[in-house]
Amino acid sequence: LKAKEAFHALRKSETRLSDAQRIAALGSWEWDLASDKLYWSDQVYRIFGQRPDSYETTYETFLNTVHPDDKESVKQAIQQSLNDHVPFNTDHRIILPDGSQRTVHEQAEVILSEGKPVYMQGTVQDITTRKETEQQIEYLAYYDSLTGLPNRTYFKHQAIRAINMAETEGSKVALLFLDLDEFKRINDTLGHDSGDELLKGIADNLTHSLRSTDCVAKADAPASSMLSRLGGDEFTIMLDGFSSANQVASVARRVLDKLTQPVTVLDQEFFITGCLGIAIYPDDGNDLETLFKHADIAMYQAKSRGRNEFQFYSRQLNRHSRKRLGLESKLRKALERDELLLHYQPQVSTKTGQISGLEALIRWQDPETGLVPPGEFITVAEESGLILPIGEWVLQTACNQTLRWQQNGLKPIRMSVNLSSNQFHQDNFIQNIKRTLDSSGLEPQYLELEMTESVIMQQLDKTITDLNKLKDLGVTISIDDFGTGYSSMSYLKRFPLDTLKIDRSFVTDISTDASDAAIVKAIITLAKSLDLTTVAEGVEEETQLAFLREQGCDLIQGYYFSRPLSADDAGHYLAGHGNLISTPDTLPPLQNQNYSHE
Repeated sequence: LKAKEAFHALRKSETRLSDAQRIAALGSWEWDLASDKLYWSDQVYRIFGQRPDSYETTYETFLNTVHPDDKESVKQAIQQSLNDHVPFNTDHRIILPDGSQRTVHEQAEVILSEGKPVYMQGTVQDITTRKETEQQIEYLAYYDSLTGLPNRTYFKHQAIRAINMAETEGSKVALLFLDLDEFKRINDTLGHDSGDELLKGIADNLTHSLRSTDCVAKADAPASSMLSRLGGDEFTIMLDGFSSANQVASVARRVLDKLTQPVTVLDQEFFITGCLGIAIYPDDGNDLETLFKHADIAMYQAKSRGRNEFQFYSRQLNRHSRKRLGLESKLRKALERDELLLHYQPQVSTKTGQISGLEALIRWQDPETGLVPPGEFITVAEESGLILPIGEWVLQTACNQTLRWQQNGLKPIRMSVNLSSNQFHQDNFIQNIKRTLDSSGLEPQYLELEMTESVIMQQLDKTITDLNKLKDLGVTISIDDFGTGYSSMSYLKRFPLDTLKIDRSFVTDISTDASDAAIVKAIITLAKSLDLTTVAEGVEEETQLAFLREQGCDLIQGYYFSRPLSADDAGHYLAGHGNLISTPDTLPPLQNQNYSHE
């Protein structure tokens, strides 16, 4: 009876142990070194996907289940344990009969007899779920969940390693900092879901822009050189193993070219551009923080030159950056202190000689340095976001001044106001225009809004809708600097336009350069066929005026007739000439001051 009770207790204990091992996915085993027999518990068979009655367990058959990439390390761990008579712990992968994989944790100790190993006893635990969880946690910690690219944390870790290695080897590392152009506006317009899809497409384009020799890091192939998403619309590329700056420049240009390839979201194609700043270790900094700062400075300098540009860092750029920061601070105060003002440049009819309109051009009267032309501060305003309040001020001031001249008895004329991309693509843009007209009291037909080709070519469907709403308000619409942007003939018939302004770069050499003359002639012919008014900017010579008149250009703007004038001077000018111009001899003389026509 006692033996029977003991037997039942033993069976009950074994059952509890088996259940516990099953719940913990933990099995036990014993290896008889003399016979090379492995004795597995039921749970070990389950873990390895085998049936106890169909599988002979030996050391060799066990090794055959180990993943080929892990086999050598497992053999070394077991052999070291046998040689040194010490326990071992190791994680490795196994291949199941159906071809699937599991990850297991093995730990064992050696049983000695007379100082020699005779058995090895151990446990094996299925840790596949835990490993997958750890990998997921690692992925979330080091990779961007949206694009699959390394994130800021991983990039910094790898960049520091690359810099340390470069210091040891006496080599160089390049940090390329990429910022997309106006992505925030696109993201705000489309919504974050569509913006995310656009970012994934952009990341894919950037990944394919880098060749295998550029070593792009993905989650399954980390490398010391990589493309990374820092967050938002900012990306970085780290390069090493190059011998000259020309190689870095070649990669930069390839990245920017690939970036401009269209990305389709919601059945609509988007053309994205960006600018790159480049800093090189150790030339431009001895640590990652300094390289980041200098690459950022170079990127802003690239943006100041336009879209899809790249720029290497230099000490001169650092001085320029400090100057820019100071300028931004002063510009913010300029808004508060009413230091901004408008000048007005007449637009003259080639047929009647009458002043047909004025273009409002912003200036900044800095109490320290004097009159600042817009070329020195508009880019800073755009980058800092100040362009929105400045643009609203320009629009309101120009409308108020136009009505004031009318109230003073001058003949009503049209006022042209330039719009920035940020202004035009605001969600409440149409409401802002209507509110400005209502608050000023100016009738809409006396307001003309000027936009560049690059502005209206973004988000075509929305742009067409907004332009039609502007036309419904009664304002006129002008394309500024025509011929320097997309110059697509097809879009002209789709947009409700009124005026094409011929860029001054074509007018300057119109009497000496046959190509410029042909371009201007073609633009005027095209405008006439579409019933659009043409305005030639930058007219300074009589030969230019004669050519434009001969070709049938409608309006002339430039120093030949008048420089941009202050509000008081423009009022006296209009009143003194009765809005009629017969010959330039009766006008104020040309004054070649440092004024831009914008």
